[in-house]
Amino acid sequence: MNDARPLLVTGFEPFGGDGANPAQDIVRALDGEWLGKRRIVTATLPVAFARVGPVIDALLAEHDPALVLALGLAAGRSELSFERVAINLVDARIADNDGAQPIDEAVLAHGPPAHFATLPLKAIVAALRAHGIPAGLSLSAGSYVCNQVFYLFAQRLAQRTPAVRCGFLHLPCLPAQAAQHAGQPSMALATMLEGVRLTLACALAVEHDLRASGGTLA
Repeated sequence: MNDARPLLVTGFEPFGGDGANPAQDIVRALDGEWLGKRRIVTATLPVAFARVGPVIDALLAEHDPALVLALGLAAGRSELSFERVAINLVDARIADNDGAQPIDEAVLAHGPPAHFATLPLKAIVAALRAHGIPAGLSLSAGSYVCNQVFYLFAQRLAQRTPAVRCGFLHLPCLPAQAAQHAGQPSMALATMLEGVRLTLACALAVEHDLRASGGTLA
C-alpha cells in the first residue's frame, strides 16, 4: 500500500432550512491535518441527489484515498452514530437543496441491494466510549442523501479498490442548533471533532473488528 495515500473525509452543506451543519464544520477543521504519515483531505458535498454522484467520482479519482469516512447530520441523535448498512433506495422525506424529492427510487438502477460499512465499527465505538465520547451503532443510514453518499462510496470502492475501507458517521446537532428546537439533543463541536480524529486513528490501527454484540460493547 502506498503510504502517501490520504484519508478522505466528507461532510455536507447545511440543508432543510438550517444555517449550519456540524459535518461541514468538521471537514473544514480537519482539512490538511496529518495522522501519522497520512494527510487528511476533505470536501463539503452538496445536499443534492442529482449532483453528489459526480462529486464523489471526482474525489476518488483525484485523491485515490486509503480510507473514506463520510459525515452527515442526524437531528435527534445524542451520540456519534456509526451506520452499518447503506441501502439501494432513495425515499426523500424532504426536498434536497435543489428542490428535488425523489420517492422510492434506486440509488443505482442495477446496483446491489445494500453495502455494509467496512470500517471496524465496534472497535471504533469501544475506543470512543473509552475516551468518554458518546458513540453507538446504527443499522441504516436512512434513505436521504446521506445514505446515497454512503452507498455510492461503497459501490465505487468495491468496484475499483475493494481493499479500501469506508463508512458513514451521523452526527448530533450543534448546541446552537438544538437551542432553536426545544428538546433536541446536541454535542459540542470540539467533542465531535475529537471523536472523528479517534475514529480515523482506530480505523487505521485495527485490522479485525471486535466480535461482540453491538449492545454489549465495553
